[in-house]
Amino acid sequence: MANELATQNNGIGANLEVGENAQERELKGDERAAVIMLALGPTYGKPIFEELDDIEIRQLSRAMSNMGAVTQDMLDKIFAQFVMGVTTNGDLNGGVDSTERLLLSFLPKDRVEMIMEEIRGPAGRNIWEKLSNVQEDILASFLKNEYPQTIAVVMTKLATDHASRVLASLPDELSMEVVQRMLAMEPVQKEIVEKIEDTLRTEFMSTLSHTRRRDSHEQMAEIFNSFDRQTEARFLTSLEERDMEAAERIKALMFTFDDLASLDGTAIQTVLQQVEKPMLTLGLKGATEETKEKFLKNMSARAAKMMIDDMEAMGPVRLKDVDEAQSAMVNLAKDLAAKGEIVITKNGMDEEMIG
Repeated sequence: MANELATQNNGIGANLEVGENAQERELKGDERAAVIMLALGPTYGKPIFEELDDIEIRQLSRAMSNMGAVTQDMLDKIFAQFVMGVTTNGDLNGGVDSTERLLLSFLPKDRVEMIMEEIRGPAGRNIWEKLSNVQEDILASFLKNEYPQTIAVVMTKLATDHASRVLASLPDELSMEVVQRMLAMEPVQKEIVEKIEDTLRTEFMSTLSHTRRRDSHEQMAEIFNSFDRQTEARFLTSLEERDMEAAERIKALMFTFDDLASLDGTAIQTVLQQVEKPMLTLGLKGATEETKEKFLKNMSARAAKMMIDDMEAMGPVRLKDVDEAQSAMVNLAKDLAAKGEIVITKNGMDEEMIG
């Protein structure tokens, strides 16, 4: 059969490259399957690929693209597990181009382009990987209008931790019905999975960025929050000269270190429990008296005195270091708000700001 693979498979030359610099290594999982498929080539590999679903093809294609060189000994060991007496002439080398040529031999061009686009760049994630990065409440809001069986299939394809959060975000009655469907689920036909993937891709992912696009002033406020103090002042001053209304709107949306003074006592104590002491000392060193006093009042008398002594002992500090410490504390507060552990208010408004 080795001779047949080497001489009768017209496409194999386009998929295999012979090299002498391959390193001996242990191949596992997808890599082993990738070696076999590259060696089989289009003629022998096509029937196998036709039995795989899109997720499996993408998974295998990635392994083929990233596999690199495989020695003859490695190849022999792998084939020995499946067939007797398989040998080839030289080493095996897989890459993006050879993978694409192989897929084009039996898949439509548009489907291959979609697969290869995912392999080549940051977009190289299948629909299920992309969904795992979608906020759970957004995904649950979309799925609650689908059939419970469809939702159950989606849940089985997501990462476990993300699936649990999405499931918890669904209405109680619907979520329990989905759980029951998942418990009773049998292997799902490839055609059904493909249809669900297409629906998610065309009706959900393609419109997600448009339906959930944030206000540009809010985005700019977050960018300004990340500036150091001098850069922030420079940009705001320039913007005020060009568009005072936009500048005022951005300043109203920005959450700065001094805004931490608007936190209630419980929230400040939560921040104090989480923040590292050196960061707190440096941050308060450059704070306004109001903010400094608010934090000190929420410490024990002994801790407050020690903090004052530490700040005095520091002597002069660089503004850049203070900015970094205060920025880290603001980000910590935003993270705590996102987890629901504290509520951040801005300008006295009862409105939670999620960072």
